[in-house]
Amino acid sequence: MNGDEPLRLDDFAALARRSLPHEVWDFVEGGAGEELTLAANRAALDRIGLVPRVLTGAKSDGTGTELLGTWAALPVAVAPMAYQRLVHPEGELATARAAATAGIPFTVSTLSSEPVEAVTAVGGTTWFQLYCRQDHAATLQLVRRAEEAGCTALMVTVDVPAMGRRLRDLRNGFALPPEVRAAHFDPDDNQLARDRRPGVSAVARHTAASFARTLGWDDLERLRDTTQLPLIVKGILDPRDASRAASLGADAIVVSNHGGRQLDGAPASVDMLPAVRDAVPERCRVLLDSGIRGGTDVLKALALGASGVLLGRPVLWGLAADGEKGVLRVLRLLAAELRCALELSGCSSAVDAQELLVRRRVR
Repeated sequence: MNGDEPLRLDDFAALARRSLPHEVWDFVEGGAGEELTLAANRAALDRIGLVPRVLTGAKSDGTGTELLGTWAALPVAVAPMAYQRLVHPEGELATARAAATAGIPFTVSTLSSEPVEAVTAVGGTTWFQLYCRQDHAATLQLVRRAEEAGCTALMVTVDVPAMGRRLRDLRNGFALPPEVRAAHFDPDDNQLARDRRPGVSAVARHTAASFARTLGWDDLERLRDTTQLPLIVKGILDPRDASRAASLGADAIVVSNHGGRQLDGAPASVDMLPAVRDAVPERCRVLLDSGIRGGTDVLKALALGASGVLLGRPVLWGLAADGEKGVLRVLRLLAAELRCALELSGCSSAVDAQELLVRRRVR
């Protein structure tokens, strides 16, 4: 890695941008429509102020916490992200190794460019993210593969009846290169994602042809009955949906607008976090996704009631910049930032952060 040592996660973005082809950078970094929600995620987090405590005598007990029945070194999991071999030849394997070294869960995407069995063989805690297929038998097969491979939780994404209109991909006519594939799909499916056409996103065509567009609550109930793994429901913003998912047996909710990549104009995820936390019972954990860019952001999420966060794009920046080492540097920097934020706020642990007062700044 060239240049000065990164001092914040955003510093890795510049390194990644220099390393990636223009259309791959756009695929990683872009959002839907005019990217209003993409920008809103960051703006909303920036408006949140934390009120530190003083004279607490707090001595840090560390940043560790329990996430879905497993101890994690940080209240952080690596978010599910597709096609990681687009940004580095070792793809998900490099990211999973870094997550294992850092002591946090790694989430394998249905659209992973490495099979789940190869990822879990790396070691560490692995969750599996599920997109329900139009073919119910194919969905069940993915669940069974995840179970047999040793995944410890199942994360079903519910906010993609269709892929959002990602204008950068449409302008680029984005398609997968020959060396990258969706490892859990057959060759015919993968060919759809490689079929380059002007003004068309090939990966969106692949999604439209493969994913269930009419997913309903009965599908979630059936999925809950299908597996004994902890069930995480990702992509919820409305507290009413959170309450219903919890009533059907969800063990955790991920408050997420898909990183601004689905409905443009949807609210920032962090703005909906408190209402979702209030809508579900204590046994149902709540995680925040979308826009996390540093340790103070993690602390803000904890103060607003989250048990932890999912970290997305910064992981891909580290992967693009320097493979496994780059991802590990991102995660270690995040850990250092969180330790500092906990100490300065008077918290001895991540659990203490839930007692902090929060004030939102006026725009």
